[in-house]
Amino acid sequence: MSRNKKNLKRHDAGRSQRGFTLIELLVVIAIIGLLASAIVPSLNASRAKSRDARRIMDMNQMGKALTLYYDANNAYPDSDMAGCGGWDTPGNGTFITALKTAGYIARDILDPTTNGTCGNYAYYRYPAGSYGCDASRGAFYVLGIRDMETSAGTYPGSQGWSCPSRDWQGEFEWVLGEFEK
Repeated sequence: MSRNKKNLKRHDAGRSQRGFTLIELLVVIAIIGLLASAIVPSLNASRAKSRDARRIMDMNQMGKALTLYYDANNAYPDSDMAGCGGWDTPGNGTFITALKTAGYIARDILDPTTNGTCGNYAYYRYPAGSYGCDASRGAFYVLGIRDMETSAGTYPGSQGWSCPSRDWQGEFEWVLGEFEK
């Protein structure tokens, strides 16, 4: 019996020097995989919320810049008509260039993810009376975000913009507009 105890002690001593068994390592890897699979979706959702917050900040900056431009020029800048469907978009590299040229914005305003031909941001200046809006209020602009990542449909906090025969909120998830008068 003492001989068996010696062999067991020798076997146990050898085992402790070898480290973890394959089963133990596989269990640890499985646990890490489960934790990672639980964390990644919440991380992606946080990133999407962050990009949407940046989009709103960009639009607020553009709205302020448009107001400053109007105060100095008594009109909002014309659309360049070069973007998707005549809208001024960042995808063509000339998104409301008048604001940058006049110094009201320091950098190009670009969506965090989407800046193709149609882009995700859009600006258009309409002549007075367009779509049945009151012509006495003058020309007006519409500034919008086509796709917010964290909402389907109208984004909470969108001011919306419509005239009697057109509602831009149906075209954008976030939109604002302003008359010149």
